[in-house]
Amino acid sequence: MDGTGVAVFNLEGRYYAIEDVCTHDGGILTGGLVEGDQIVCPRHGARFCIRTGEALAPPAFEPTAVFPVRVSDGEIQVRDDRWD
Repeated sequence: MDGTGVAVFNLEGRYYAIEDVCTHDGGILTGGLVEGDQIVCPRHGARFCIRTGEALAPPAFEPTAVFPVRVSDGEIQVRDDRWD
């Protein structure tokens, strides 16, 4: 995933991966609070669904990318399939 920041979450035993970017201003989402299945942007409070990438609260209105995740031999693998 050359140059793409990714945040991986374990929600109830299932892994999810989203692009680690707030679509409001390009800041990173990591470091923000996780509340249920949402991550809160630490800069301006935008919220994103960890499962779907959907923007749930302003100032963000565009979703962040989500990536397929698999666990193989105990290793979490994420793939950016946007460029396939």
